[in-house]
Amino acid sequence: MKNLCSAFLLIWLSAGMAHAACYADYKAKQDNPLRLHYGVVRLPGECSVRAAENLLRSALSRDGWQLLNVVGVFEDDGLAQRRDSAGEYFLRY
Repeated sequence: MKNLCSAFLLIWLSAGMAHAACYADYKAKQDNPLRLHYGVVRLPGECSVRAAENLLRSALSRDGWQLLNVVGVFEDDGLAQRRDSAGEYFLRY
């Protein structure tokens, strides 16, 4: 029984370490005057456009921004190529 518990724990820990981080890129706006920005956010849970929309609507509205759309979701391998485009909004929210 002890070996079975140890094996289960090892498998569970390995699965958690293998899970890649998830990110979303998005576009947002402010009115009066019109301002637009592109940003990248790390998603803490589910890796989906819907999860990103839920997170961003709340986070952006606190700073007076309105979410226009989530461009997509991606893992670590797409992060570096978006850093320059996101500028100050890279992982801000």
